[in-house]
Amino acid sequence: MNNNDIFKKLRVALQLRDDQIVEILELVDFRISKAELGAFFRNADHPNYMECGDQVLRNFLNGLVIHLRGTKENPTNAMDVLEKNKTAVKQNKAKAAPEKKAPAEKEKPKRPPLKGPKQHNNNKPKKEPIVEKVKFNNGKNKRS
Repeated sequence: MNNNDIFKKLRVALQLRDDQIVEILELVDFRISKAELGAFFRNADHPNYMECGDQVLRNFLNGLVIHLRGTKENPTNAMDVLEKNKTAVKQNKAKAAPEKKAPAEKEKPKRPPLKGPKQHNNNKPKKEPIVEKVKFNNGKNKRS
């Protein structure tokens, strides 16, 4: 297991977004862009994959401690921070769900409901078939 795997697992377990990870790294005065961060989370065979160094992971873990526990002057409860992250994730999902629907202005007019087999008008005369039914014996059951 390499540093990239550890970083990925922590991101998923703590439900952190890229912007939150950047903020955590800034707590320990380590600046990194979202693009560089995205390169750590790519597959190893991707052309833009980048190996996560020890320094990046070490700074992330130190920043994570400050993020979850707070500082000596301003301590926080880690469970409160995690609950706040979970509610933020749920709110983002709730906001994203209505946006996915098509706008009401572009709705297509509804078609009238299709008639089921019981609702057909049986008073219409049946059309006679154009071609007669022909029975083919393709070599089966020949009697000599």
